[in-house]
Amino acid sequence: MGHHVVFLERDSIKAQVRRPSFEHTYEEYAHTAFDQIVPRLRHATVAMINKVQLSDETLAELPKLKMIAVTATGYDGIDIAACRSRGIAVANIRNYAIHTVPEHVFALVLALRRNLLAYRQEIEQGAWQKSKQFCLFTHHIAELSGSTMGIVGEGAIGQGTAAIARGFGMHVLFAYHPSPKKKEVVLTPLDQVLAESDVLSLHCPLTSATRDLIGINELSKMKRSALLINTARGGLVDEAALVQALDKGLIAGAGFDVLTVEPPKNGNPLLDLRRPNFILTPHVAWASDEAMQSLADQLIDNIEAWVAGRPQNLVT
Repeated sequence: MGHHVVFLERDSIKAQVRRPSFEHTYEEYAHTAFDQIVPRLRHATVAMINKVQLSDETLAELPKLKMIAVTATGYDGIDIAACRSRGIAVANIRNYAIHTVPEHVFALVLALRRNLLAYRQEIEQGAWQKSKQFCLFTHHIAELSGSTMGIVGEGAIGQGTAAIARGFGMHVLFAYHPSPKKKEVVLTPLDQVLAESDVLSLHCPLTSATRDLIGINELSKMKRSALLINTARGGLVDEAALVQALDKGLIAGAGFDVLTVEPPKNGNPLLDLRRPNFILTPHVAWASDEAMQSLADQLIDNIEAWVAGRPQNLVT
C-alpha cells in the first residue's frame, strides 16, 4: 500500500525537497493554521511539520497517521508520549546546523564585544565626522582571546561553538546538567559557569526542566561585563528578567535569535529594546542555504528509512 505524505509548512524551509522514492501520494501547503491541521492530515500516513502543534487530542482525530517527520531539531510542539502510545514514529533533524548556528553566535558576540552597533550609530549621528582625531574611543572594545565562554548544551552545535571559541583563544566551560550526552566532555556546575563566563551561549532543547533556565537569579550571578547569547529556544530565558538585567547593568549585553512566541504577533518585551548592547535577529541562525538544503535532504532520508524498516533519528 502506498503512503499519503502531507507537508503542512512548505514555506518553513527554503530548499529543494525531493519526493520520497517509495510509492506515495503527496500534498503540500505553504502554511497551516491550527484549524486546518486535522482536515489536511485526515488521510495522511506521513506528516512533515515544523512548528505545527500536535497534541494528544489532535492525534486522536488522525488514526491513519503513522509517522511524523519534523523539519527541525526541536519537537516540543508534539506530544511525544501520545505518539508512543499510538504507535506513531517521530523523527527529527540532527547535526545539520553545526556550522551556521555557531557562526551566527560569533557574529552576535563580535558585534557586541566590539560595540559595532554603538559605533555605527555614532557615525550616523556625525560623531566621527566631528572628531578632532582620526578615530573615536567612545565605546569599550574587548578581545575574545583569553576570555571564557560558557556553553549550556554539549551536543553538535554546542561543540561547534566551542571549536570556534577555542580558535579565538577562549577557554570553554560546558555547564553541568542531568543525563549528559557526551561522557568525554568535562561538565562544570552551572553556578560556576555563570560566575566565570565572559560569554554564555545557550544550545540546549526547551523542556520542562530548561524552561526559564536563565532568570533574574542566574543573570545576577553573571559578570557585569558578560554577554548572554541565545540561538536555541526563546523559552530558555525569562525575557522580562533579561530586560531588567540590561536596564540595571547586571550584564553587558545580549544577542538573541529566538523569542518565546514566534512570530511575536502580540508583542514581546525584547522587541521594544532599542539599545546598542542588545541584538535581536528573527530566528535565522540556522538558515544558511547550505544548512537548509542539508535539512531538506535529511528530512526525506528519515522518511525513506522509516518506510524501509530501518528508522533513523527517532525521538519516540
